[in-house]
Amino acid sequence: MSQRIFPSLRSAILPITILAIAAGTTLPAQSQPSSAPAATDTAAVSERSSSSETPAGDPALRLGTGDLLQLKVYNVPELETRTRVASNGDVYLPLIDYVHVAGLTVEEAQGLIEKKFSDGGFLKDPHVTLFVDQFASQGVSVLGEVSKPGVYPVLSEQRLFDIISAAGGLTEKAGRTVTVTRRKDPDKPTIVELARNISDSPEKNVPVYPGDTVIVRRADIVYVVGDVAKPAGFLMDHGSLTVLQAIALAGGTTHTSKLNGAKIIRKGDGGMSETPIELSKILHAKAPDLPMQADDILFIPTSTGKLVGRRGLDTVVQMATAVSIVAIRP
Repeated sequence: MSQRIFPSLRSAILPITILAIAAGTTLPAQSQPSSAPAATDTAAVSERSSSSETPAGDPALRLGTGDLLQLKVYNVPELETRTRVASNGDVYLPLIDYVHVAGLTVEEAQGLIEKKFSDGGFLKDPHVTLFVDQFASQGVSVLGEVSKPGVYPVLSEQRLFDIISAAGGLTEKAGRTVTVTRRKDPDKPTIVELARNISDSPEKNVPVYPGDTVIVRRADIVYVVGDVAKPAGFLMDHGSLTVLQAIALAGGTTHTSKLNGAKIIRKGDGGMSETPIELSKILHAKAPDLPMQADDILFIPTSTGKLVGRRGLDTVVQMATAVSIVAIRP
């Protein structure tokens, strides 16, 4: 571009200002003119930009693939442009062509762009303002038992509880185990065991960084249906839940319950199976209490009903599916 077209380019002098703005709206990538990549950056800048992703545990906000940038140059409106970081980490800018910005902080990218304008003879002491309209690469994926799974932006160091809150909080089926996987170290996830009241364990509120994946595990559930006071599904969380504990959580049996007709219905490799239990003897401590497994269905028939056959087994499973999940944790 000739100096005749931009006479004001060499007179633009102002202190450097940085401004980064993150917005949640996704915008389409702009098409970029075909051009060969620019020459290799200086050694100092190359060292800063050697990584295209945020290092694990690095709280600094860094640019990455997919980020949408807007560039403005003071007193030179012709150079204003909006561009998205390409898969190779480059952005295309007027006059200076391709610039590699992936892995740089906003401040570093702004300084590099100003240097290229200056070294190329296009501007003297340029005042460049770099806006970040969307940090597409700086999100945390929240999966599992949260109300609103998705990718949530992290523009600086945040904490686990903040991210879970942004995702709408835990669901009624959420367990106490949360897995945090770092982008740079996916083979060594961090396992966080939440307390019953998470505010009681502030040390569990670990930091999360851009690129992390947070998975909230689904709690194991057992179902108690039939002739009990409060048929429901109950969260197991950790360890085991016995038949007596499950009966207690369901409010106990009724006077019409057929105790010796009780069954545990369990899904195995061969399909659904039923195991009769001597509930009357268990209640009177004449038989050992039995452990239950995740997704077991404890069925207590009425004394006037028939024993559960194959057809009745399907009905019991439907009953378990229909009951609510009670967040009473033994």
